[in-house]
Amino acid sequence: MRYRNLGRSGLQLSAFSLGSWVTFGRQVDLDAAKALIKTAFDHGVNFFDNAEAYEGGASESLMGEAFAALGLPRDEYCVSSKVFWGGAKPTQRGLSAKHVTEACHAALRRLRVDHLDLYFCHRPDPDTPIEETVRAMHNLVVQGKVLYWGTSEWSADQIMTAHAVARQWNLTPPLMEQPEYNLFKRDRVEGEYRNLYREVGLGLTTFSPLANGVLTGKYNQGLDRDGRINLPGYEWLRRLYESPEGQARIEKARQLEALARELGVPLHHLALAWCLCNPNVSTVILGASRLEQLSDNLRALDVVDRLDEAVLQRIEAIVQNRPPEPRNWKAQ
Repeated sequence: MRYRNLGRSGLQLSAFSLGSWVTFGRQVDLDAAKALIKTAFDHGVNFFDNAEAYEGGASESLMGEAFAALGLPRDEYCVSSKVFWGGAKPTQRGLSAKHVTEACHAALRRLRVDHLDLYFCHRPDPDTPIEETVRAMHNLVVQGKVLYWGTSEWSADQIMTAHAVARQWNLTPPLMEQPEYNLFKRDRVEGEYRNLYREVGLGLTTFSPLANGVLTGKYNQGLDRDGRINLPGYEWLRRLYESPEGQARIEKARQLEALARELGVPLHHLALAWCLCNPNVSTVILGASRLEQLSDNLRALDVVDRLDEAVLQRIEAIVQNRPPEPRNWKAQ
């Protein structure tokens, strides 16, 4: 495993981490969760991502039960939660001081830990002043219940506003952002956020590196394959890939698969390794419902050094979606 600093902090996270979205509490039971976490940990993974919204808290409860059963040393792994969608009542949603605080306490109980290493605002909340949210996060940091806080799918302007508020009132600023990042989703990470890495030391814990399965190549022969696209509640994803835009992505996935085959690697390894070629990415969150799937994805780390400038340029020629005036980066 390789490790990278979370933004400008001293915290080192594994280049690949394990997430629980869609899987824990839905496709994965306790025995499978224990096996996945143990395998990831044994391979050097030290960050496990979660959220109050994942299966209504059941994902966190399952992960916490697995941690307890495995007895992993608490000082050897990091765990996160995210706050925004906690329930149907007005006080159970959003980023008010009340919900931010109570959601943290609930996550601690479910995950069976005494602090969250990372705590994210799962979306921006237009109904709550950013100062209220920043102050609530700061108070949790001061109380030792949260070590680092950040955002997920916030705009660059919103992140900078939070930093300005923190400077004005001597509060703890956000450190990290959790955006979607893959070969088909690049605008924010490589475009909108590019000045934030230098200006505020923003770290990234990116998700969906395989674009909800399309970059595995499983849909190259049609959409009726097993996968997230056919799960109940993910009809929106099927509609996306039945659209002209989605069909164009699948055609590009076919071309990327041909390039990967030429390199002697699977398409999904190429896609995962490509994400790690961006030095601003602190960790790439993997999702897995099966042990063999996780073990296979972790092997993509061996492909990173093979993506030299020539290969990256061939990838660019296929996807043709580099954001305007991108920050220069190449394989590390």
